[in-house]
Amino acid sequence: MSKAGDLTWLVALGAALWGTDALLRLPLTHSLPATVIVVAEHAIVVLVLIPWLPRAFRAFKAMSAVERWCALAVGAGSSALATWLFTLAFGGGDPLTPLVLQKLQPLIAILAARLFLGERIRGRFWFFAVPALIGTWLIAFADPLHIQLKGAEAALLAIGAAVLWAAGTVLGRRLSVAYAPTTVTTLRYAVGLPASLVIAVIVGGPFTVALADVPGLAGLALIPGLLALSLYYRGLQRTPAARATLAELAFPLTAAVIGVVFLHAQFTISQWIGVALVVAAVTALGWHERTSAQPAVVAAEPVREPAATG
Repeated sequence: MSKAGDLTWLVALGAALWGTDALLRLPLTHSLPATVIVVAEHAIVVLVLIPWLPRAFRAFKAMSAVERWCALAVGAGSSALATWLFTLAFGGGDPLTPLVLQKLQPLIAILAARLFLGERIRGRFWFFAVPALIGTWLIAFADPLHIQLKGAEAALLAIGAAVLWAAGTVLGRRLSVAYAPTTVTTLRYAVGLPASLVIAVIVGGPFTVALADVPGLAGLALIPGLLALSLYYRGLQRTPAARATLAELAFPLTAAVIGVVFLHAQFTISQWIGVALVVAAVTALGWHERTSAQPAVVAAEPVREPAATG
């Protein structure tokens, strides 16, 4: 991977847009069930992506068996199921959930990238990773030595979503090296829509949307949803998964800034130190990978298996 082609910054930009999620999702959880929110998100994006559906389905048909499983897992697991768990955690009233998610996700994704993608992580990677994770911890908790999660249920939901989204980073990287970002994004939502409908049927409950909720659902689907993922998958084409998951810490950073500016949250000194650590670590990692002769993460050669037959 050439240094000039490194797109860690684009992954970070997409992740930063995810940080706008709380502004739209949290109010919706007060009036709509989590299943309705998730189904509506996927339905709106699929409607927008209709022109790209035929090409995405042709690509899916031409994929190898492994690639097909990756696409199904990203759509059903990392999109539909993880978003449902995430929304349930928000509905439980735990405002720390997005940040808890992002503290766990990098560790899971780095290990998975090593095991399943063959990415080599040099020791210097941890000079960037450890400060970023410490910074995220400081942002998440006003008193980092006195941790209180609002209910074990919300924490478990957050952990489940973290695992699924970490898997999505790794499997999405596998698909992104072989297919266009629009194809990967379209398949994610095209698979995620029926999967979210299945979840809604299993869970049960009302399935109606008030007209007043439509603008919020559209904003949620298109900004931290479609736009963010389109940028993210474009960046993931040229960013190893282990490095991408660290760039994703732009998510809690953006969420923290939005909390202060728009939600009138009050930050402690330790939280501002955390913000500085995350910004410095992610920026330094991107600069290092573009300028160093020995990058911290060495991507494996893309694997392209023969297409499935039949």
